[in-house]
Formats: sequence, C-alpha cells, structure tokens
Amino acid sequence: MVVRHLSGPHELDLFLQLPYVLDDELADDLAEGRRRPEWMWVATDDDRVLARASWWGRPGAAEPVVLDFFDLDDTLELDVAVEIGERVLRAGLAAVVPAGSTPPEYGRYIPPNWREDGTARRVVESRMSVLERLGARPLVERLRLEWTPDAAVPASSGKLRFRPAKGRDELVALMEPVLEGTLDAHSQADLQTMSPAAVAAKHFDEEFAGFTSPHTWWQVAELCDGEPVGFVVPARNTYHAIIAYVGVLPAHRGNGYIDDLLAEGTRILAAENVPRIRASTDLGNVPMAQAFARAGYINFERAINMTW
Repeated sequence: MVVRHLSGPHELDLFLQLPYVLDDELADDLAEGRRRPEWMWVATDDDRVLARASWWGRPGAAEPVVLDFFDLDDTLELDVAVEIGERVLRAGLAAVVPAGSTPPEYGRYIPPNWREDGTARRVVESRMSVLERLGARPLVERLRLEWTPDAAVPASSGKLRFRPAKGRDELVALMEPVLEGTLDAHSQADLQTMSPAAVAAKHFDEEFAGFTSPHTWWQVAELCDGEPVGFVVPARNTYHAIIAYVGVLPAHRGNGYIDDLLAEGTRILAAENVPRIRASTDLGNVPMAQAFARAGYINFERAINMTW
C-alpha cells in the first residue's frame, strides 16, 4: 500500500474512485486554486484507492481552512478500513498542517436519517472514529436547509422596514449583541476564548468579507422610528446563493421578527432567479430551524463538524 498526495490535477480520476456528494465540485476547485494536489491524499493498492482525504482553502492562501473530504473503501473490513484511513490522515496532516498548528476543522455532509440507516451510520461513524483517534472531537451536528422556487417567497408582516447595511462597522456592531445567548456551537466555542466584539469581527472578516455578491443585499431591519431590530445577510458564495447570517437583537426577540428577516433575505435572492437558496443551522437551535421551516426551507441533509 502506498500513501501519497496527488501528483497533479491529471490524477483527479484516481481520487474519484471513492464517492462523496461534493465530487462534482473538485475539478473547478482544482482549476480555481481552492484545492491543490498536495492537499489531496490517497492510499492505494496498485490502482485501487482504499482511502482518500482532501483539504479546501481560499485561492492563494498558504494553508487550507477545512478538511472536507475523508472517505474509506467501505467494502473492506471495518477495522482494516479504519487503520488505512488513519494512515492517510496522519500523513496528510503532517504534510499539510504546519508543525504546532491546530488542524483545520473537519466537516462532512450526511443524510438526514443517518442514525436510522444502518449503511449511512457505518459510513458516518467509521470516519468519525478515525478523526477521534487523531484527537478530534465532535463539535456540532447541523441541519442543511434549502429553499427552491417551488415554494412561495415568504410574505412579510409589514412590521419592519429594511435598508442596506452601511458596511463592516455597522454589521459587526449589530452582531456583537446578537451573540448574547447564541445557540450556535461555533460561536459558543469562540466566545470561550474571545470577546463578543472579537467574535463578531472574526465572523465578518473570515466569511462576509469574501462574498463577491452585492453588499447592498445585506439588510438591516428597523422599526418605524429607525431603531434596528436585527439584520440578514443574503449572499452568493462560491457554489450557491445562501442566507449567510440572520440575527435579532436581544431586546427585540420574541416578536416574530426572525420571520420578516428570513422573508426579506429570501425575497432578495429569489429576485435573482436563483435555482436554490441554501442555509444551515445547528440541530440544537430549534427556534431557528422552525423559522426556516416556516419560510419554506426543507432539511435536505445534515452535517457533522469536528475540531481539535
């Protein structure tokens, strides 16, 4: 058995021997620099791929930001597949992650009913067991949500008026109080070591700042006297139209304003004739999941995130 990274984009077909739901993005990712052959690792027996892993990063970045491909040959005995997977990840981590650095988060998309489906459960738990051997721990399970034009654009109650956000400073200032009482596991983890202001700034700089879609889509919701009650960030990332963030200020929670914010974000993106709008929220964030359901979003998939 040989464990190595790809020698170049021409070996993509080799990497594609094992399946995953994001396979159709790999060619463009390689062409655009979001993946690199040295970030794509395989274990092979002659021409057969037994395990694979890949990290994703922003074009031009020195290091990747997420481990989002990790697959095993599920025709192997479980203990054999896990052992091979561990060898691939150990080798990849040693080469991809600078010494002394915390490895990037691991994320995997999984079926909504993975716990009830024996085959899906084996896939999910076998990958997680390898990550746990290497020191990663589960952070959160998330719902992946989707709105399509088959659903009606959610109606506004008319209680709020909307205007474009004025820029980074305003959104960061609004996000800081929104973090109070947050049910989002990533934000909760950040708040253990950072101030709310620092967490809000990090979120903007690491996500919002990279959106190339119009910033005029980002909307602040106000009462009739101009008092802000929350904001919504509709955007287009590299792959889809998305609701990137939605939040209601603590003083205005419990009034149903989340429905108006989601309606406005959905309306803005629907007006662009997008084929779908994606969003996500933590499995444990029941109020947000219910708000998305009321807005016509369906839970088509889940995701598991693990961190070191």
